[in-house]
Amino acid sequence: MPVGTCGSVKGVHFNELRQQVQAQIILGNTYHLYLRPGLEVLRAAGGLHRFNGWDRPILTDSGGFQVFSLTGIRKLTEAGCEFRSHIDGSKHFFTPENVMDTERIIGADIMMALDECPPGKSDYQYAKKSLEMTQRWLDRCIQRFEETEPLYGYHQSLFPIVQGCTFKDLRREAAKHVADKGADGNAIGGLAVGEPTEVMYEMIEVVNEILPKDKPRYLMGVGTPQNILEAIERGVDMFDCVMPTRNGRNAMLFTYNGTMNMRNKKWEMDFSPIDEEGCETDKVYTKAYLHHLFKAQELLAMQIASIHNLAFYLRLVTDARQHIEQGDFVQWKSSVINQLGRRI
Repeated sequence: MPVGTCGSVKGVHFNELRQQVQAQIILGNTYHLYLRPGLEVLRAAGGLHRFNGWDRPILTDSGGFQVFSLTGIRKLTEAGCEFRSHIDGSKHFFTPENVMDTERIIGADIMMALDECPPGKSDYQYAKKSLEMTQRWLDRCIQRFEETEPLYGYHQSLFPIVQGCTFKDLRREAAKHVADKGADGNAIGGLAVGEPTEVMYEMIEVVNEILPKDKPRYLMGVGTPQNILEAIERGVDMFDCVMPTRNGRNAMLFTYNGTMNMRNKKWEMDFSPIDEEGCETDKVYTKAYLHHLFKAQELLAMQIASIHNLAFYLRLVTDARQHIEQGDFVQWKSSVINQLGRRI
């Protein structure tokens, strides 16, 4: 899922997302949309779909990760989270109930439950206390979700989030608590936040032993192409990450041959297409031209690179699905994964 935090995927038109990237769904963020443009505007517009013109599904994060990242300007209590806006310093309060109301107003097709995302290196006592509160918050989210109706005439799904940091027993407890809710899909949160990569993979395995196999499993905020293939092998179905667009804006392109830094002089006289197997944009522009645009600090450079990276990520997971259906995913993954991490 391309990340469209504030209702837009940075530097990419929706026509490009549909036609070249071929994105089926994008992500929005409850925290950011709540602050700007605000609920009054979104309700008056008829929800985010009508406000931004995206006619395919949208998933909204609950703001739980922003709660984690705002350490120092937020206060957690059983009732919810008090925080100050990063925009103007104004004080706000998120509860499980009003986050559900907010996501109803946004009109997300998939709504995430409010959780706390503890740091990856949290000690056991903190992680356990945090998980217990997240589980109580989930029960309140579900109650509010069930006693309210969609505002714009279409079904909305609520996904719970499995937390538990890097402790197997807490992850198992969390996965069972979540699985018992019978939601349309389930998410795995609190990973890729400072723990070693191998520990992340281990936690995915622990959780996916318990989460229902016939419901989508969504790994939140991950990651590199290698991370995605490793997680798919362990049973994950859905991903989001800012990496394709953020790295693209910083001149890093992902390809099956490895990553390319388009500011490097080696591309100055390379007039071959950005990626001969890629999307239309990749075939129109050359490596030399993109190198020039980055050196000249042209905005078009960031746009081209973002389109390329998003299209590559969607191509990667499309290829993965095809090889799963063919029954040779493990062999295919082994043949490509080492090259994905190379710098070329």
